[in-house]
Amino acid sequence: MKRPSEPVLTAAQMLAAEQALIDAGSSVDELMQIAGIGAAEWVWRIAAGRSVTVLCGPGNNGGDGYVIAEVLRARGLPVNVVAPMAPKTPAAMNARRAYKGTAATSGKGIDGAVLVDCLFGSGLSRPLSAELLLLLRDLASRHRYRIAIDLPSGIASDSGETLNDNLPENTLTLALGAWKYAHWTMPACGTMGERKLVPIGITAPTESAALVGRPVLAAPAPDAHKYTRGLCAVVGGEMPGAAFLSCKAAMHAGAGYVKLLSERMERAVPADLVVDRKILDVALGDKRIGAVLVGPGLGRSDEASAALRTTLAWCRTAVLDADALTILTPDMLREDGIYIATPHEGELEQLCRSFAVIAKSKREKAQALAKASGMVIVAKGPDTIIAAPDGRTALARPASSWLSTAGTGDVLAGIAVSRLATGAEPFEAACQAVWLHSEAARLSGTAFTATELAGKVADAYAACL
Repeated sequence: MKRPSEPVLTAAQMLAAEQALIDAGSSVDELMQIAGIGAAEWVWRIAAGRSVTVLCGPGNNGGDGYVIAEVLRARGLPVNVVAPMAPKTPAAMNARRAYKGTAATSGKGIDGAVLVDCLFGSGLSRPLSAELLLLLRDLASRHRYRIAIDLPSGIASDSGETLNDNLPENTLTLALGAWKYAHWTMPACGTMGERKLVPIGITAPTESAALVGRPVLAAPAPDAHKYTRGLCAVVGGEMPGAAFLSCKAAMHAGAGYVKLLSERMERAVPADLVVDRKILDVALGDKRIGAVLVGPGLGRSDEASAALRTTLAWCRTAVLDADALTILTPDMLREDGIYIATPHEGELEQLCRSFAVIAKSKREKAQALAKASGMVIVAKGPDTIIAAPDGRTALARPASSWLSTAGTGDVLAGIAVSRLATGAEPFEAACQAVWLHSEAARLSGTAFTATELAGKVADAYAACL
């Protein structure tokens, strides 16, 4: 397993990575200086000569705040430090002694342009007290720009849970050392504003999660033809529009040949879409099919269930989406099957029930379900998590909120089956599909339809060449 280029760490993994640096000859104080000076550069840019208030807690996150405050003070910026509690860790105490300014114990009468939240970082596991929450809210209301250091206070690092209600929204969040799950997981990530990483030199473990990056794709080989590029099939159902959307996306995502399998297709179809009207088991007998998509517009009738069972019996490599996820039972999956499932939140819950998975957070559900089912799980939504049966996990950067319209999930599934048909490994195919889907949404602008989104997949693909 290769080391991820943009790792996402749990709080425990982050502590271990820092300890490895200390064991190699660094110290907590040195790491605090690196983190604080790096963060201060971002605060300096945003402050642009205006006053800054730094809210410091008792731990090492507060110590980072004292380092930031001293860097800004030494550069001549007006700085106020608010420290409702004295430093409690040795490194935080040293940072406080090195800060040559004064510190107030309350926020009374203090305002400014930029508030820097260094109250608590990734180690927080319980809600802020009523007094600290009131202080944070009060200061936030009196500062135009708000910057959270490592994580906003009141956030659970590993789950992305907000531990308090009505936490302030931030202009910028500066992740120290590595990304944490909360930086890319709802509801926490909705409070963070823009996110930037401040490196401190850690080496992430190979088993850590990663951010989904821009895939490296290729144009067809000089001697390519439609079958060498990959043939994928989409199983039609009761609502043909969904299958059409998937087919359109698949045709733009790399596969050389896309077939719609539908015995009862009555409406007109695009000239460049092949429709196979043979009975399903005969149509699926085409050995050239590299991957099949089943679910968009399938329906939930007994006939739909039979179609799903037939598809999975005939095809070893499949993407399951929409209705297929609701009617799927564990016995339908082949032991040698290669599967990607793309559930939204409700479908994820249904799959967890079907596979007897009990987990709390979305990440834990996706990871446990992948292991229990053998499927790569794309738990989609405003935060998207991709989990593989072997434990690999990836998180997507936020995509356009205009994706919250009917049919966009069918487009994602179509991209995924196309990538699988080209021969991409399932976890990689899923990550590629999520990135291409997000980029197509960005290129589509505002208030787009699913059809318009599918039409931008080719342009998204071009960005990866």
